[in-house]
Amino acid sequence: MTTTLLLENVSCAGCVKKIEKGINALPDVETASVDFPQRRLNVEGEISNEILIAALADIGYRSRPASNEAEDRARQKAQQAEQYRHHMRNTAFAMALSIPLMIGGMLMDEMTVSTAQDQILWGAVGLLTLAVLVFPGRHFFTGALTALKNGSATMDTLIAIGTGSAWLYSMAVVLFPQMLPEGSRHLYFEAAAMIIGLINFGLALEIRARGRTSEAVERLLNLQPKTARVVRNDKEQDLPLDLVVVDDLLRIRPGEQIPVDAVVVEGHSRIDESMLSGEPVPVSKIEGDSVSAGTLNRSGSLLIRAEKVGADTALSRIIEMVKQAQASKPEISRLADTIAGIFVPVVIGIAILTAALWYLFGPEPQLAYMLVTATTVLIIACPCALGLATPMSVMVGVGKAAEYGILIRNGQTLQTASKLDTLILDKTGTITEGAPRVTEVICRQGDSRQMLQRVASIEAGSEHPLAEAIVRYTAEQQLGTMPVKSFNSVSGRGVEGLVEGSRVAIGNQAWMADHGIDTGVIQAQANSLAEQASTPVYIAIDQQLTGLIAISDPVRNDSVSAIQRLQQEGIRVVMLTGDNRHTAAAVARQTGVDDFIAEVMPEQKAAQVQQLQSQGAIVGMCGDGINDAPALAQADVGFAIGNGTDVAIESADMVLIRNSLHAVADAISLSRATLRNIRQNLFGAFIYNTLGIPVAAGILFPFTGLLLNPVIAGAAMAFSSVTVVSNANRLRLFKPETKSD
Repeated sequence: MTTTLLLENVSCAGCVKKIEKGINALPDVETASVDFPQRRLNVEGEISNEILIAALADIGYRSRPASNEAEDRARQKAQQAEQYRHHMRNTAFAMALSIPLMIGGMLMDEMTVSTAQDQILWGAVGLLTLAVLVFPGRHFFTGALTALKNGSATMDTLIAIGTGSAWLYSMAVVLFPQMLPEGSRHLYFEAAAMIIGLINFGLALEIRARGRTSEAVERLLNLQPKTARVVRNDKEQDLPLDLVVVDDLLRIRPGEQIPVDAVVVEGHSRIDESMLSGEPVPVSKIEGDSVSAGTLNRSGSLLIRAEKVGADTALSRIIEMVKQAQASKPEISRLADTIAGIFVPVVIGIAILTAALWYLFGPEPQLAYMLVTATTVLIIACPCALGLATPMSVMVGVGKAAEYGILIRNGQTLQTASKLDTLILDKTGTITEGAPRVTEVICRQGDSRQMLQRVASIEAGSEHPLAEAIVRYTAEQQLGTMPVKSFNSVSGRGVEGLVEGSRVAIGNQAWMADHGIDTGVIQAQANSLAEQASTPVYIAIDQQLTGLIAISDPVRNDSVSAIQRLQQEGIRVVMLTGDNRHTAAAVARQTGVDDFIAEVMPEQKAAQVQQLQSQGAIVGMCGDGINDAPALAQADVGFAIGNGTDVAIESADMVLIRNSLHAVADAISLSRATLRNIRQNLFGAFIYNTLGIPVAAGILFPFTGLLLNPVIAGAAMAFSSVTVVSNANRLRLFKPETKSD
């Protein structure tokens, strides 16, 4: 069971590590993970909301259960808007004091205390600064106090200690200047106020940028209409979508979105499915065709019968899959999470060490230098950017993938897909259209129509695509079927049965050999057809080779260009098929794949994937998710290619709604773009802290005589998070190099 709680006072990656550690330690919890950007806790296990909420409260965090998705989103947006306004008000309050102080200090005064008048003036300024700490900075201090009560430290701890120390030192100078050396009487009220203002401003910008990362899910949610026009008792009425049930008749007018998964029972129209599949061309729908929730009726009026409603629709499952993937963590995030979990205590230790070194070995005024360096270390080292680096990129990347009809199961899949060097493609339905048709019939003896009728009678009992092609062809020839006895089917070989007392065997050359039937007399014709990319199907009646049916499955129009795209990305493309070698070779030549493996039984496909993996290849497998399920599961990344009404293919890591190999190329390209973005974010965050902390501690002072101002450190810290979020949002501009027509 999955339980989702909405978190209210999570401030940094240290909070994430603390929450995950605490909740994972509870009995009956299998896994717990925090979606930091969305402030959600996802828990797998048989545990109640009440126990989770109480456990979170014990470690200092407020939470509430997630409820209706649309309501939660609306509430979250309202909260983010209020938080943004709150932080902007805090920024204005703090800056109203700090900016005049800073300008005054630069132009007129050195901000020191020498006389009684100075004490009165700066005492008043100190009280105003205290107001800044109490009101705009209140949440930092309450957060630090809560963390302290629970024996931990967070981003709030660093800010509270840094600004609080600056204010306390300055007030000590104001009240007891004679107790300090004259060179140590500098005041830092403007630094404390400015830091509070800058960090509030950075948080406001982060909230605004973070809101854009969830646009993909917002758009998907907006595809769900609030009401549906239901036909009951020959009357049409608008009802809330929650009241629509399976088998209800719904009227869909031009320009309306389809509210449920359904089948057309009356009418003809063109449906825009681009919002789900990424395909721009509307699809014609007539009676008997399926339509999906969230798609748009472009032209005619339709009467549809609901087949799946509510959470069972393809759109709802897509939304849930996107949400789960956005909340998941790729392996690359583990290092960042580990560091963030111990970062704040380490920084406090570094700040104390810095203060001690300056006090013991620093030049006069030691107290002033000690305060400046320790405060600057505390302020610049906040690990917000580190905590946001991976989840922000994953959230945007997964959402962008959904826009192109690519459903990604988890963040680890994104990381693995970016490393693929080999891609196995199933032939039928993946490279080809998956709609085989009979192109030639050869009858060696007897009546060809009678032969076809017997063949169709047996093939009617098979679900193989080649069997369907034969049955469809005989129906077009207006040939009926006859009763069949002793039907037998062997996967990857063929079928057989008794028709009017005659035993009929239909299948490939290996199937004929199993029956002791020599195909040599017709082998040349079979090879010739195979070299033209047709599959020869042999027919034997009463142990006599009777004929041959050639079946062709055309290569998709865009398969060649998609394969070229994959090869340009440095990926070796291998075609895997159960077809004979001649046909496979013809398709391989036509499409330009690097290699092909033919005459592979369905149960052998996973072994072929495993063999390539044993050679050191990182293998992706793309198939239709039925016969290919074991291979999809064995592959490092399984791509299930199919239509938007069948997205729950459990064996695949990525579900491609578009029936195009360009979707595979898009998925790999986007995965690589997302991993580049994550690396950029992590590099920036690590470099920022790795370089920033030593500089803040004063490592450059012996060589240049310069120290980093705490105000500059506050600005750098505030904008580091904004930089990470903004860089992640660049993924929203991602466009695949080529899309299928």
